[in-house]
Amino acid sequence: MFGIDFQIKYVIDILLVAAILYETFRLLRRSGAVNLFWGIMAFIIVWFLVRFVFQLELTSAMFDRIISVGAIALIVIFQEEIRTFFYRLGSRFSGFKFRRLRAESQTTEDSRAQSILTACHNMSRTRTGALIIISGKQDLREYADTGEHLDAKISARLIENIFFKNTPLHDGALIIVGDRLYSAACILPVSKNQDIPQHYGLRHRAALGLTERSDALAIVVSEETGLISIARDGQIREVSGDLLLVELSTAFTGAS
Repeated sequence: MFGIDFQIKYVIDILLVAAILYETFRLLRRSGAVNLFWGIMAFIIVWFLVRFVFQLELTSAMFDRIISVGAIALIVIFQEEIRTFFYRLGSRFSGFKFRRLRAESQTTEDSRAQSILTACHNMSRTRTGALIIISGKQDLREYADTGEHLDAKISARLIENIFFKNTPLHDGALIIVGDRLYSAACILPVSKNQDIPQHYGLRHRAALGLTERSDALAIVVSEETGLISIARDGQIREVSGDLLLVELSTAFTGAS
């Protein structure tokens, strides 16, 4: 019985280490520092061999010193990635959301999605650049507070007016929470992923940056081409009207 428990403990230990390494690899890949990840892994392997296999005392002592100082340096260098990791970890165990601001008459998920779809189609036709964020279960208050608070009912005409080039709120992101246009002209973090295609502009990179850090859905209307793209979980792709409507309905349902 002791032997079976002992083997299970080792399996659990290996699985935990593999999960931590995989999540670390994903975060560093998105930040464009994947080569650094492999360099760290190579250093750890060499340190393990020197300390536990060959038992070279002087060399292992030097490696121990480097690791003790390097750990602090890595925390400073990757503070944003570490913050993102714990933010996502905490979001899976917490139920924190925005306080839902209720209108006198509640709109349904379909009507909200249809209003946003109509606005995106109209802006696509006129090549009006736009960045719209549909909040999920994670709190986006730190980004919403960088813009102008609106608290307005979702309306296609209002969304189009916000992103009209001559308005003061067009430059930035519109954050939607529940059935409300919560905040406009918001500043979002820009993705550091070096694999992003060159033709993507700042709006696309901001959409990726936010969805790397949260469960929100981001919609981008390109000012240059008029194409509509959606970003979720750090991935972005162009979509048609029907698929956009499905994604919007799913986002509103999931955030409820």
